[in-house]
Amino acid sequence: MFDREEEMDRYLDEIKDMLRRKQYAAVRDLLLPLEPPDIAMLLEESGEEFMPLLYRLLPKELAAEVFVELESDSQEMLINGFSNTELKEVLDELYLDDAVDIVEEMPASVVIRILDKATPEMRKSINEMLQYPEDSAGSIMNVEYLSLKKDMTVADAFKRIRRIGGELETINILYVTDPTRHLQGVLSVRDLLLADEDDRIEEIMDPNVVSVTTLDDKEDVAQAMSKYDYLAMPVVDQENRLIGIVTVDDAMDVMEEEATEDMEKMAAITPTDKPYLKTSVRSTFQARIPWLLLLMVSATFTGLIITSFENSLAVLPVLTAYIPMLMDTGGNCGSQSSVTVIRALSLSEVNFSDTFQIIWKELRVALLCGVCLAVANFVKMMLVDRLLLGNTALSPLIAAVVCGTLVCTVLCAKFVGCTLPLLAKKIRLDPAVMASPFITTIVDAMSLLIYFAFSKSLLGV
Repeated sequence: MFDREEEMDRYLDEIKDMLRRKQYAAVRDLLLPLEPPDIAMLLEESGEEFMPLLYRLLPKELAAEVFVELESDSQEMLINGFSNTELKEVLDELYLDDAVDIVEEMPASVVIRILDKATPEMRKSINEMLQYPEDSAGSIMNVEYLSLKKDMTVADAFKRIRRIGGELETINILYVTDPTRHLQGVLSVRDLLLADEDDRIEEIMDPNVVSVTTLDDKEDVAQAMSKYDYLAMPVVDQENRLIGIVTVDDAMDVMEEEATEDMEKMAAITPTDKPYLKTSVRSTFQARIPWLLLLMVSATFTGLIITSFENSLAVLPVLTAYIPMLMDTGGNCGSQSSVTVIRALSLSEVNFSDTFQIIWKELRVALLCGVCLAVANFVKMMLVDRLLLGNTALSPLIAAVVCGTLVCTVLCAKFVGCTLPLLAKKIRLDPAVMASPFITTIVDAMSLLIYFAFSKSLLGV
């Protein structure tokens, strides 16, 4: 709806002007054609002055859909302003998995009020789902689904869909269970439409059902849905009884959360679930300072290495000029390998058993990259640094030391970059933790050690 921020601002200014002139019917007519995410965006931008009024102009069903799209702070503000009747109306229109997500984000006082106004059935289901681990499939599943019995006819199935389908989040995918809720098969509404009314469900269902358990990691569930192109994934217990389903919108949220978390960890930031502009300065400081302190302390090792070779640098000061280039190149090479391996691990393309195959591949890539960089750097040092810039202290032997160090640094960086994430995965740590900051620090120290070892053995300093 909003391709440009300026267009949204104009739209919002128009709505605010109508509200000030009390043209509520006109505002309502403007909002009704919009999608819930767009309306939620308008409410967020309108601020506390207009948000409650705008929200109350929405029809009951649309209001519930918009409520789910709002940030938790806005949801809390609206709930605090709701009457008991308004709160109950919103809860009655929410799907159970959305209600659970809201409860998880709210403070205790708000949760008590929500549970108090929820129906006994919803309250029971919410409490049951909150008992599942935070990162499990059970925590994001929806227990409101449509199941069929295999001895039903297609006509019976359509009657059941018409009777209860309107209350469910999705009816595109249907699951077949026995009287004890054991999962038997799956079929789509398309399968029903193309079948004869007298056909039995058992004859048209697919008995090969891919499912997940309630305790499976939610990221694995999202990956499985992506792999099989599912709109919904059945969730079963340890005895293969159907408990609920994970829908594609929840899977997309999981993938976004996990990608954001990995990016923050790779940048040495403690993950947070709040939007950037709604995260306080103190929270942002607390998320960043522990890693910065740790990396600062670890970086002192490179300083110690340089200090220990001060005599070498005093004899040949020209060596100092190439330290930043070697460290930066090594860090970049290590980051390339680590990011590639971390992504492959997150997509389940590789695992720890592939370690030697990954190392062998990365070392071959490193050798090609290292030689190419070394040749280019040697030409640059001789033509630019020595001839054009007149740096007569730069001899071909010194250039050879720098370029030899460059090849070894690239080899070490690629090795470290591909093995650390695999090791982290093996010992049940998040591979993203072993990304750029740690790898760069390690590679910096290794490149300096290699550089000074070459200088000592070949240049005698």
